Amino acid sequence: MKFAVIGGTGLIGSQVVNDLNAAGHEAVPHAQSTGVDVIGGRGVEEAVAGADAIVNLTNSPTFDEASPAFFQKSMDNLLAAGTKGGVGHFVVLSIVGVDQVPELDYYRAKKLQEDILAAGPIPYSIVRATQFMEFVESVLSWTTEDGTVRLPATPIQPIAAADVALAVAEVAAGSPLGGVRNIAGPDVFTLDELGRITVAHASDGRTVVTDPTAGMFAAVKGDVLTDKNARLSSTRYADWLA
Repeated sequence: MKFAVIGGTGLIGSQVVNDLNAAGHEAVPHAQSTGVDVIGGRGVEEAVAGADAIVNLTNSPTFDEASPAFFQKSMDNLLAAGTKGGVGHFVVLSIVGVDQVPELDYYRAKKLQEDILAAGPIPYSIVRATQFMEFVESVLSWTTEDGTVRLPATPIQPIAAADVALAVAEVAAGSPLGGVRNIAGPDVFTLDELGRITVAHASDGRTVVTDPTAGMFAAVKGDVLTDKNARLSSTRYADWLA
C-alpha cells in the first residue's frame, strides 16, 4: 500500500513512516519542509495523488482560539484532495477524552477535526492516544517558577511516542474503522505524581507542589484523559525515563 503521511517529519509522523516502510509498504512523508502547505493548499493534491491512504499527523501551531481554524482549513484541503485522488482511507491522530474537555480551545479544535473527518466522503479511522511521555517535561516547564513546579492532580496515562506510531501504522494499514480506537500507556498517574517522578530522575533540584489551578490540565475534571478499556502499550514510564 502507498501512504501519504502528512506531518510525516515530526515526532510521530517520522516514526509512522519508518514503521510502515519496515512493514513493506510505501510511506512518503510530507510537511511544509517538503513543499506541502495544508492551509494554503500548495502541494496537497500532488502529495496525496496515487495514495491508498492519508495519515494526517499535522498539528496546529498554537493551542489557543486560533487552533479550530487550522484544523478546519487543513481538513477541508486534505479531504478535497483525497476525494479527487480516490484515496480509500483517511487516518487522524487525536486525544483520549478530547470530547470531555470543552473548556480547552485546543481540545475543541481536535474534536472539530474528528467531526469533519467523520462527516467527510472518505472512509476513516481515528486513533485517540493519551498524553505522550515525550511531552511531560514541557508540561512541567509551563508552570515552573524559581525552581518550583506547580501541577494539578489530574489523572493521566502516559504513552511513549514510539508506541503511538506503531498503533497509527497498524490502523492505517488495516480496513477503515469508521470510528475511534483508543490507545494508552500501561499505568495511570496523577500529573503531580508524574512530575515528582520526572524531577527525581533529573535530580535538578526542582520541587513539585500540588496546585489544582495550575496549567492547562487544571481545566480537566475527573479521569477523562485515561481509559482502562483502551488498547494498552507495553512501555512503562520508568523504563522510558531510563
